[in-house]
Amino acid sequence: MPATEIGTAERLLDELRGWVERETPSTDPAAVNGLLDVAEAGLRAVGAGIVRYPGSGRSGDTLVAKTPGEGPRIIIAGHVDTVWDHGVLAGPMPYRVEGERAHGPGIYDMKAGSFLAFHCVREILRQGTRTRRPITLLLTPDEEVGSPTSRGHIEREAEGARAVLIPEPAGGLRGSCVTSRKGTGSFTVQVEGKSAHAGGNWSEGRSAVVALARLILEIHGLTDLERGVTTNCAPIWGGTRSNVIPPGAGCRVDFRVPSLAEAERVVAAIRGLAGEADGIRVTITGGLNRPPFPETPAGLALYEMAKGIAARHGYDLPRQHRGGGSDGNFTAVMGIPTLDGLGCGGAGAHAPEEHIRWPELAPRGAVLCELLESIE
Repeated sequence: MPATEIGTAERLLDELRGWVERETPSTDPAAVNGLLDVAEAGLRAVGAGIVRYPGSGRSGDTLVAKTPGEGPRIIIAGHVDTVWDHGVLAGPMPYRVEGERAHGPGIYDMKAGSFLAFHCVREILRQGTRTRRPITLLLTPDEEVGSPTSRGHIEREAEGARAVLIPEPAGGLRGSCVTSRKGTGSFTVQVEGKSAHAGGNWSEGRSAVVALARLILEIHGLTDLERGVTTNCAPIWGGTRSNVIPPGAGCRVDFRVPSLAEAERVVAAIRGLAGEADGIRVTITGGLNRPPFPETPAGLALYEMAKGIAARHGYDLPRQHRGGGSDGNFTAVMGIPTLDGLGCGGAGAHAPEEHIRWPELAPRGAVLCELLESIE
């Protein structure tokens, strides 16, 4: 059991509700910063060392809180932004508790986990618990859009760290944690053609939409499930009117890869589609965003430690590989032992049925806290 008293799941849920009822879309820096203000006040009140890095015009701030101590640190990092726009809380996704499920925008991905991280660090400081290593907590504003402003802060704080813990949501019915993830990336494809009357001057036009359709099929053809590679083209746009040969079209591309070698292959193949021929110009921008998060012996040792702690709290902790990326990808590729998916169980990330199994808040919070206390 952790030396720190975590509290009951009911108590944790009551405070978590306040986080969920603050809508924090990634695209609204002021809203994200409002929740960071709440977290900063709570951490300052118990003596955390605080640094707050201003965001860009499109992203909120990054909050860094540290417990006293020297030497390699334990990093725990979570994001407070969500994929949900303002208004869903008052509309289709109100906060509500139905039996053992608590619903609300972003509660599973990943306000429950980020709140648990905040709560553990706050209570360690409030209760004066001695930890074997000093702790650094990061609460970030932009993970759901690729961590453009927070990535540098995460990597800088993690340099030389003993371990990194990521309280992204636990996965599946069994609440698995994560020991590896695919790398993720994206491209924007822009196609320029030539407009013409679709009836009287058809042969004078160059359809950007037709050219884009051919490109999409080539990109889709890079998917290889046996190799663990997937691509997806969406959204797609193009054309103006049905009687005008479309002079412009484009799409976004998402890709997932299991290794840096596969990333290099896919990136080269997609970038190789750019160029100009027969009156069509193709421009492609983008690349790999999150490098693959490999499973390593050091990461598995962290997992075995967490699994043993979870068993003492009465539940099994399976491990899994995930196709989606997280901020753990950045630290794992640095060679730092990283354990992910340590948040609350539930389901429905990025979906209207998003929820957590709220009775898990206390035991999973206790496991997180004991890891923070006892990693040597």
